[in-house]
Amino acid sequence: MRTVSVIGFDGALASAITGVIDLFRLAGVTWARINDTPPEQQFTTQLLTEGGRPCRCINGITLMADGDWRDIPTGNSQADLVIVPTIGAPIAQVLEANPGLVDWLGGFREAPNGQVRLASNCTGAFLLAEAGLLDGRQATTHWGFSNQFRKRFPGVDLKPEKLITVDGHIACAGGGMAWWDLGVYLVERYAGAKVARELAKAFVIDAGRTSQAPYGALQARRYHSDAAILKLQDWLDVNYTRPVTLQALAAFADLTERSLIRRFKAATGDTPTSYLQILRIEAARQHLENSRVAVEEVTRLVGYEDVSSFSRLFRKHTGLAPGIYRARFGR
Repeated sequence: MRTVSVIGFDGALASAITGVIDLFRLAGVTWARINDTPPEQQFTTQLLTEGGRPCRCINGITLMADGDWRDIPTGNSQADLVIVPTIGAPIAQVLEANPGLVDWLGGFREAPNGQVRLASNCTGAFLLAEAGLLDGRQATTHWGFSNQFRKRFPGVDLKPEKLITVDGHIACAGGGMAWWDLGVYLVERYAGAKVARELAKAFVIDAGRTSQAPYGALQARRYHSDAAILKLQDWLDVNYTRPVTLQALAAFADLTERSLIRRFKAATGDTPTSYLQILRIEAARQHLENSRVAVEEVTRLVGYEDVSSFSRLFRKHTGLAPGIYRARFGR
């Protein structure tokens, strides 16, 4: 059986520890019990902390450890899978309080067998990034902390709209309860698709989710100091419903079109056109969540004319059609 080591530290989210342990321990077990067949346990699990001490989670629950994370190897494949859970306490505080853990995680720079060996859930990605493991890699974290993450770790290719990212031997999951999705994904990688499907059915998990975009506001891309671009963003925040051309935006910013595109991309990570789409989609989300205005009228209110084109764009950004989004998140 494979061994899954979950890392514990003070201020962690308890459910991201105990829930992941439950998933792995019951892979191949719960479905067999439901169907009255012999269980075939696929994983053993252990909770590891610094010095093997108990960890006090953010909800006040204290969890007993099975051992010390320093006792498992990082530089070779003997450690099957290590999972870093969500940081529930103030992030900077946890990073500062765990220099030993950060140094130890830095040992996972290589994966000789090419398999996913290290994974984080939600804000646990901050610990991986602090260890320098995510530089130049794709990663995700909770959408609400994406700006904070980008400011602290500009070298990471952050994809906050994604629920799960996998780059080499490191996997990351998005928002707080995404450990469900991460767990099922990793069970599939290690134990096969059949075991993962049965686990998802047994735990009543929707295993088809790929995006966390429907659950959070699309980020405003204001973590920069380019005054001309900030001024243009302020203008777009107010005038996003108007017909806008690249030529007009360049003139407003007193830049050439080529310079505008280059500086806007450098400052925000988006082109001016993509940023305008984000503003309009965010406005549409607010209408769908807080009103009963028809989708056709929402389309017009946010600056589009064609309902079909708007619906395709909305689905691209949120993963849901406008009507389904309203049914799920509307008041």
